[in-house]
Amino acid sequence: MIHAIVRDRPTILFILLSAFFVTNALIAEFIGVKIFSLEQSLGLQPVSFSLLGQKDLAFNLTAGVLLWPFVFVMTDIINEYFGQKAVKLLSYLTVCMISYAFLMFYLGMALPPADFWPGSQTAKGVADMSLAFNAVFGQGLWIIVGSIVAFLIGQLLDVLVFQALRRRTGEGLLWLRATGSTLVSQLVDSFVVLLIAFYWGAGWSLGLVIAIGLVNYAYKFSVAVLMTPVIYGVHYLIDQYLGESLSEQLRESALKQD
Repeated sequence: MIHAIVRDRPTILFILLSAFFVTNALIAEFIGVKIFSLEQSLGLQPVSFSLLGQKDLAFNLTAGVLLWPFVFVMTDIINEYFGQKAVKLLSYLTVCMISYAFLMFYLGMALPPADFWPGSQTAKGVADMSLAFNAVFGQGLWIIVGSIVAFLIGQLLDVLVFQALRRRTGEGLLWLRATGSTLVSQLVDSFVVLLIAFYWGAGWSLGLVIAIGLVNYAYKFSVAVLMTPVIYGVHYLIDQYLGESLSEQLRESALKQD
């Protein structure tokens, strides 16, 4: 049985894409607690601008944005070769894995620390390791719910837009269905997570939520466009791995089942 699986190229491809998809989504959730300056990361001075009456805005983003573009690239690739049913299955599985991981983190936080551990890193500037651990992994419930709901809605919307564009364009215009579906899904994702986590959960004003959502989407829009050559590159590698005939069969099957 195992021997048959490892010799079946579509199965191996699906396993590899699925593993990369789930892993990137999990990592993005957990490193998202860190906020970084995009300007300083590019060697630029931080900017300060106003938008919709909100002052002192800047391109301060969660570290999770580094990985989410790859998740959406994998979404489009899996959609292209295995259909939206496969994407939906992986999306539901990822939500379950993220929820399970957060549950395990909270159980880990509840464990009483060993006597020596809280002060074990004071020489490195960490006054209390137990508090630091809880601060990093103990994301608020509203943030967790917001990120999971936004991810799931974004994924389901992505597959619908992707397949709708694919039916209209056929095998051509890959850039349109891949980038277009990502831009639409990311627009919704950007605002859903902020509305749940900070408008309802933290009491932010609607104006602030919209302003920050637009700033975040400006970054995601730019990255989605820049990732277009990556999508073509991955398609090329997959077609070389599968062979032209098998690759075409998979794509046609994915379109028909949907």
